[in-house]
Amino acid sequence: MRIDFVSDISCPWCAIGLHSLELALARLGDTVNVDLHFQPFELNPDMPPEGADAVAYLARKYGTSAEQVAQSRRRIVERGAEVGFAFGNRTRVWNTFDAHRLLHWAGLESRQRELKHDLLRAYHCDDENPGAHDVLLRLAGSIGLPLARARSILESGEFGAEVRRQQAYYRGLGIDSVPSVIVDGQHLIQGGQPPEVFEQALRELATA
Repeated sequence: MRIDFVSDISCPWCAIGLHSLELALARLGDTVNVDLHFQPFELNPDMPPEGADAVAYLARKYGTSAEQVAQSRRRIVERGAEVGFAFGNRTRVWNTFDAHRLLHWAGLESRQRELKHDLLRAYHCDDENPGAHDVLLRLAGSIGLPLARARSILESGEFGAEVRRQQAYYRGLGIDSVPSVIVDGQHLIQGGQPPEVFEQALRELATA
């Protein structure tokens, strides 16, 4: 069973959704053999390198008040705790395109899942900039990816066209919110669903 997990590093529900999906996969055990791939999606593609204040940006983007942003944040923290993801105090929103380029390469090196987890943790737990090259290089090195190659990719813009192409492909399928979990290229599960929802859907698809 192939699962394409379409998501952005800056999306808190993607962090929740990934951990929820992994809990479901752990419960399924050997019942389902899964080939998991991470596909790029940018929530804020026009975000400049200097980023933006998180509360002000989200309130402006969604037309809500600072208090409503805080309420949403509390709900996200609670849902994260339920699936074992401890959100920290994220103060800024950053551009994630270079992180997606590095993730594309990590997939070719069979290290995509580790890098995805580290990027989510750096951004949502440690308030780090996932677009900063020093952060990306440190995370790449921490999972054993060759630093010289990682630096070359970041400095050259390599894999940018591939990321753009993948983003366009999934938008062409009608994906306009994340996380979007696509099973075997046919079945869509959207949102940061509870583990029970993922478990039931995957069990049914595996026996269909």
